[in-house]
Amino acid sequence: MRIYPAIDIKDGNCVRLLQGRFSDVTVYGDNPAETAKKWESLGGEFIHVVDLAGALKGHGVNAEAIKKICQSVSVPVQTGGGIRTMEDIEAKLKCGINRVIIGTKAVSDSEFVKRAVDSYGEKIVIGIDAKDGMVAVEGWEKTSDFTAVEFAKKMTGIGVKTIVYTDIATDGTLAGPNVAAMAEMVKSVDADIIASGGVGSLEHIKSLIPTGVEGVIVGRALYTGNVNLKEAVKLTKER
Repeated sequence: MRIYPAIDIKDGNCVRLLQGRFSDVTVYGDNPAETAKKWESLGGEFIHVVDLAGALKGHGVNAEAIKKICQSVSVPVQTGGGIRTMEDIEAKLKCGINRVIIGTKAVSDSEFVKRAVDSYGEKIVIGIDAKDGMVAVEGWEKTSDFTAVEFAKKMTGIGVKTIVYTDIATDGTLAGPNVAAMAEMVKSVDADIIASGGVGSLEHIKSLIPTGVEGVIVGRALYTGNVNLKEAVKLTKER
């Protein structure tokens, strides 16, 4: 299992939201590139970047900050937030991004996902954000009619190989991941599942290992010091 240190960008700053609420923002720094370098130096193997303003506005907003992150580290970087067109994908890849995460647009337009996968293969990742098991869209402001598992099956059916699965109820709370939901997703689809939401301790990370998830995104817990990244990476390598 791999640890994905998270950098959420809003107004050029590193921030964290609580349960996806844009009204509940904590700023943790004004230099995302320096933060990425720090996570790399502590053993982070893949940086997870979210353009929060992009997710809300429907187009990339923090391109310059994302480009600087890619230039600052030698490990791969994946990003999502506001990816709605093929041009958006191309722009992110030109920044040096390794994988582009499509969220809201995937729910409304599966043909777009198919075109993206046909063009870019495994560089395309689908972000599934779930509220009570249902897929949420538009910066988590609305809920769709799909269950997370149904939607994941649809996406893997058109060739998607990696899914970032976020449980909104636990996101940013440090109260523990939704282990049952992650295990169900791994069992249900033939894709690498990256767990996201709720990690607040090394024990929480350990609890995800038996589920078979490919990786886990750790955000707020790294910034508060609840999780030491070096120790977390070591824990996943011992298995």
